[in-house]
Amino acid sequence: MMLKRIVAFIRREAILCCSALLAVGSMLLVPPSTDYWDYIDWPVLSLLLCLMLVVGGWRSLGLFRSMGSALVRRVRGSRGLGLVLVGLCFFSSMLITNDVALITFIPFTISFFVENGLQKQLIPVISLETVAANLGSMLTPIGNPQNLYLFSLGGWSAGEFLLLMAPLTLLSLVAIALLLWLRPNEALLASAAVQGEKAIPGLRNIAKSWRFWLYSLLFAVCLCQVFHVLPFFVVLLLVLLAVLCCDASLLKQADYSLLLTFICFFVFVGNVQNMPAVRDWLSALISGRELWLGIAASQVVSNVPAAFLLSGFSQNYSALLWGVNIGGLGTLIASMASLISYKYYVNMEGAKPGSYLLVFTAYNLALLAVLCLAILFF
Repeated sequence: MMLKRIVAFIRREAILCCSALLAVGSMLLVPPSTDYWDYIDWPVLSLLLCLMLVVGGWRSLGLFRSMGSALVRRVRGSRGLGLVLVGLCFFSSMLITNDVALITFIPFTISFFVENGLQKQLIPVISLETVAANLGSMLTPIGNPQNLYLFSLGGWSAGEFLLLMAPLTLLSLVAIALLLWLRPNEALLASAAVQGEKAIPGLRNIAKSWRFWLYSLLFAVCLCQVFHVLPFFVVLLLVLLAVLCCDASLLKQADYSLLLTFICFFVFVGNVQNMPAVRDWLSALISGRELWLGIAASQVVSNVPAAFLLSGFSQNYSALLWGVNIGGLGTLIASMASLISYKYYVNMEGAKPGSYLLVFTAYNLALLAVLCLAILFF
């Protein structure tokens, strides 16, 4: 029984386990010391936790599903439905992260398409939703974990970061919209927008809740750290106090495995940087190749670990930022967020995992090629 639990944990938290092994292995070469404390980027960890709590608060109110339901009620065809759902993933991921966008809208998508007998279109739409969440999230510092980490290293202002990522984000939006427009358009059932949605509260009711305004205020507080208005410890204190007083259950919902993964990578990279021979060799290997190594490494270990591993040996953060964000396209594990969509789909009745992987990979490779070609002309 214990062995099964261990195996299940390793499968569920593969990235955390790998990062822990790297950290422990590096400790054998660089014994623990007070320097370890300086390895860890505490502002990044603090902001990541605060955003998890705030977004979790909004989700607990049903805010995002309510927004989706309100928009879907206004469409009459499957093409419009796809545009709305994919657009929700693209734009919401900029603020609530790609993971949360997919957790929120993929089940929503499956429900609507199944209710309308549009299962044949489900795989392409879910695939494009996943791509949209991964690419939309690259615009902002808080859109995904690798952005938050590299933003802290790069020394950009929030405006500079947005300008850096805007061209690729805009091109991504145009390419995704074109792919959706090429899909066939089928009529929806008259009751499509309300089936199964009675339990979802309306936006007006949510806006009347004091919790909605509290979480919105706390989100603004988090942005104050992004814009360098408030120090991280003030933001952390305000958010934790508010959550403890108003909804302590949100603390149980935070993704602590992601936070631990960050800590393990901080320790590993910090220790390697304290090994001059290894550090110099890796720096020479990575220098000038950040963009393409970021894309390539992401295909194997996913883009968050790739960002950590490569950033320790190069200061060309702009190229690395582009590389690991574009690198989220490609294989199913290039972005761990992509696994969320895959798991939701394969667990539905009548799922076709092979077809899903084929369509998902085709869309990813096509968009990866477009963005790589675009970069060559930037």
